[in-house]
Amino acid sequence: MRLRNWIAVVASVLLLVAVGIVGILVNRSALRAADTVHRTDSRALAVNNATLAGQMQLLSAKELSDMAARRPFILAPGQASDRKVLEEFVARSKLFPYGAALTSLDGTVLNTTRGNPLPSLDDPGFQVLRGLLLAGKPGFSSVMTVYGTDGKPVAIEAVAVPVQVAGASVALLIGFNKLADTNLQAYTAKLQSDAHLTMVFDSVGTIGFSSDPELIGTKVDQEIMAAARANPSGSTFSAYDADGTGMTAILVTGDVLPGGWTYVRTQTTASFDGAVHRRSQTINLTLLAMLLIGAVGISILGYRTQVQRRRADERFQALFQHAPDMVAVLDADGRVAYSSPSAASVLHFPPGSLRGNSVFDLVHPEDRPRMMEAFGRLLAERGSVVRLQTRILNSSGTATWFEFTASNQMHNPALTGIVINARDISETRAFQERLAYEAQHDALTGLPNRRRMQDALDSSLRQEPVAVLFVDLDGFKPVNDAHGHETGDELLRQVADRLSSCVREQDVLSRVGGDEFVVLMPGVTNRADADAMSTRVRLAIERPFHVLGNEVTIGASIGVHVASATDDPDQALRAADHAMYAIKHLGGGRNAAIPHQRELARAGRHRAED
Repeated sequence: MRLRNWIAVVASVLLLVAVGIVGILVNRSALRAADTVHRTDSRALAVNNATLAGQMQLLSAKELSDMAARRPFILAPGQASDRKVLEEFVARSKLFPYGAALTSLDGTVLNTTRGNPLPSLDDPGFQVLRGLLLAGKPGFSSVMTVYGTDGKPVAIEAVAVPVQVAGASVALLIGFNKLADTNLQAYTAKLQSDAHLTMVFDSVGTIGFSSDPELIGTKVDQEIMAAARANPSGSTFSAYDADGTGMTAILVTGDVLPGGWTYVRTQTTASFDGAVHRRSQTINLTLLAMLLIGAVGISILGYRTQVQRRRADERFQALFQHAPDMVAVLDADGRVAYSSPSAASVLHFPPGSLRGNSVFDLVHPEDRPRMMEAFGRLLAERGSVVRLQTRILNSSGTATWFEFTASNQMHNPALTGIVINARDISETRAFQERLAYEAQHDALTGLPNRRRMQDALDSSLRQEPVAVLFVDLDGFKPVNDAHGHETGDELLRQVADRLSSCVREQDVLSRVGGDEFVVLMPGVTNRADADAMSTRVRLAIERPFHVLGNEVTIGASIGVHVASATDDPDQALRAADHAMYAIKHLGGGRNAAIPHQRELARAGRHRAED
């Protein structure tokens, strides 16, 4: 009997040890799987961030390309008109407010802006730029340093595109931006965290963008640079030592970022692996404690729970497997516990890859606060339902509009989560936005139409005075009759372009009739300023136009009225209109304020007769 008891004790101990060993091995396997998922998620996030950074870089090249295609340059050294075009471009640009230059293909400077110091074209930073241009790509330089008027160094990047004439490249248009003031730096700064550091550096290791702005213009760690050179394309992890501290870096290199730039996110290895490994140790200790208390009972209970859960999952999968819309279930922290197959296919993610990720990481950053606030309200009320529209980022970082219906089913034991049904409404949304745009813009010139102009005038006069210029083209009808409506339409488009180049950024330029345009100048109280704008507009229109192979010359009659903040909008517009007609009947091509009362009446009669 005693022997049997010892055998039972030994058997129990062996069983506990065996179960404990199995549990530890299973937990170790789970740790490896968790490490893999963690690294996959970190890699995907790094690639997404790098892709967005590359798109922001390419956006700046597009602005230069549009400028080079839209504005003809004379391309003579020191040409005043070319310099003026560059200055106006820099003044209006949101991406290149620092400066711009025109050079010949061999690097000879033709013209530059004068507001800020620009790097010499002999700077080594231009070598990468020239290589990209020779390969037929937009040119991006490495980081270059200039010194401001205060003697402090300023980190600069140059972006270049070819200027083409008759399909051939004849010069380069170069835009310069101060890296610390760019949209990409503002985005990178938002990634600031105590746990990790985000940087984007050039081909020679100089940091251009960083979540720590103090690092801009400094050199990246040599270990990181070596890892980037060893892996010139794709994404990779690199482990290195920094002052005795183990570090882990995620690098994204290659065509994702133009110009040989590299994205990197680095943090201590302890913080990178720490959360997963600490959780594993806690599980081990808990497992051993539970085994000592009663391994057999817990195993049976766990087995029964798993069977029930598996059956519930099978029912859930059968219900939503073929749903046409995206269906997902979130836990209380907003992480995806389940997503239908359509969710991965619509967003171009690998099947099953969304599980465990936070749904807020997929929401467009501008919509994320609103989504989180709605999620909080949904959790606070049992059984509540929330409907909203928001933008979702797919695997490539592209935003698509979806309509969400979310239901709180945390109390439902078969679901225990937030059930989301989402439908792609991007086409409907785009159609609605297009209708709204077309309702307020002229289809021929793309300028605001009369309705939008009147809204802008009414809104402006509630706050400040507004100078109103009513522009009527002289000689347009003969051109239209002689050369046809196609020529007339093209002439109106070119007139709109010239007027757009004349007005200030805060002014409103609109087409209100066949050959009639209105310029609103908010905040202008000085008649001389309004007259100066009128003269500039008239001179711009009087310059010959080249329309479909024809040289066309027209003029403009411009009525000017400076309205105070208390004036009626319709009366202000009529006053400028009558002033224009007074000039029109005096022969056209002059500026006019509100005429004398008798002249105003006479102009009104003439207009009625016309």
